[in-house]
Amino acid sequence: MSEPHPIEAAPRGPKPPIPLSILTGFLGAGKTTLLNRILKDPAMADTAVIINEFGEVGIDHLLVDKSSEGILELSSGCLCCTIRGDLINTLEDLLRRLDNGRMERLARVVIETTGLADPAPILHTVMLHPYLVLRYRLESVVTLVDAVNGAATLDAHEEAVRQAAVADRIVLTKTDLVDTDSKRVDLDALRDRLAALNPGAVMLDAQAGEAVPARLFDAGLYDPATKIPDVAKWLKAETYEAHGHGHSHGHHHHDHGHDHHAHDVNRHDDRIRAFTLSTSRPIPASALEMFLDLLRSAHGPKLLRMKGIVQIAEDPDRPVVLHGVQHVFHPPATLPAWPDADRRTRLVFITCDLPEGFVRRLFEAFTGALLPDTPDASAMTDNPLAISGFSGRR
Repeated sequence: MSEPHPIEAAPRGPKPPIPLSILTGFLGAGKTTLLNRILKDPAMADTAVIINEFGEVGIDHLLVDKSSEGILELSSGCLCCTIRGDLINTLEDLLRRLDNGRMERLARVVIETTGLADPAPILHTVMLHPYLVLRYRLESVVTLVDAVNGAATLDAHEEAVRQAAVADRIVLTKTDLVDTDSKRVDLDALRDRLAALNPGAVMLDAQAGEAVPARLFDAGLYDPATKIPDVAKWLKAETYEAHGHGHSHGHHHHDHGHDHHAHDVNRHDDRIRAFTLSTSRPIPASALEMFLDLLRSAHGPKLLRMKGIVQIAEDPDRPVVLHGVQHVFHPPATLPAWPDADRRTRLVFITCDLPEGFVRRLFEAFTGALLPDTPDASAMTDNPLAISGFSGRR
């Protein structure tokens, strides 16, 4: 008599992190309209959508059953959660449902912010919590910009500028209304302004049907379906390099022959810098840690977003992936190997009131890497360590 086959145990070990995306945009940008459309897409099955206030989102026609307080099951196979208190509790509840079998699968989470929100606190929530940081990974920030009122909103509200500056995807909405007789808008000028503000973001036109889930949420690095991380797609470092070092974005779109009141417009944009640092020289882990610690402790509020891949001197064959928002940094992730032939360290920065030159000199001071396009050392009269209040002495 043959021996019975042993029962295979369920696989153990950590579960792959769940991609988490932020959907943001100023008041009236069209987040509700976009959510209504993409929730009908089969690609959004097994997605949890977290919204700040349920009453603001008209999705009644998609509801199937109210499974518990604050959790609504949609016909698309999604869950819609309302934040009735703590975002951490909501995210933890989704994990409990997944772990105890009440939810079969969770492919991604999308958090929709209020129109006046700076996305940073939500990013901090995921990146700081010791358990959530193991179970979720930031996948993309999607920012909607109203094509009709976008320029005026950027002029008047710094929150709107920050929303655009930190985005991986910028979605232009209402582009079909820019040529109406009642309100004519220079759409090319708005595109130029957004591209100068955030040269690495992919720009999509909702009216043209470009804002589909595959293009909104596939940002590259944390896509669980991708066996080889697409670091180049995630970083888009070459876009920032082509944009030019030390470029002032503030009046990029004033060359279109229109009166934009140059003395007043873009007063928020002028404060934003987007640039990349790259070097082929391996960096000692201790030097990298000191650079990052000083940067975030002394200038954290000015660091809107930073992401990068680093060749560590102690282990040059396994790159380290970094991601930070202001003073909060995600725990570094080590890739098993370089995904392509480009083994350079590449760090992308989006800053507010923090000059590129200062960051570059600080990086050089700690790592010893003389970066391309850096002025001759004799021309550097500023000591970044002194400026930061750090002398190197304990």
